[in-house]
Amino acid sequence: QLVESGGGSVQAGGSLKLSCTASGVSRLTASSYCMAWFRQRSGNGREGVALIVRNDITAYSDSVKGRFTISRDNADNTVYLEMNGLKPEDTAMYYCAVQRRGNCALESAALFEYWGQGTQVTVSS
Repeated sequence: QLVESGGGSVQAGGSLKLSCTASGVSRLTASSYCMAWFRQRSGNGREGVALIVRNDITAYSDSVKGRFTISRDNADNTVYLEMNGLKPEDTAMYYCAVQRRGNCALESAALFEYWGQGTQVTVSS
């Protein structure tokens, strides 16, 4: 189970930090998973934002690179998304996702097996 928190409403230029905690899995096992954040803007499909894999290798979409940072705390089975310099176009429902095996990619949402319920981020101009 994935539980997200940290969404909210901010003005452009502001910051938010999202959290996603995985339960029902050991710390050692969870540390090997690919964990990612996706977002879905109104009327659009799901878009990969950032991912982190074993050894803390990360990847970002071009639209957030340099503004967002993904990190994980294996002791708590938690992945974070720190969002700075928020823009109105960042407004979306943000989802945490897990892929247990294989190579993961932001373009391959269908390969992620577990999803959180989503947390809304709204950025006003």
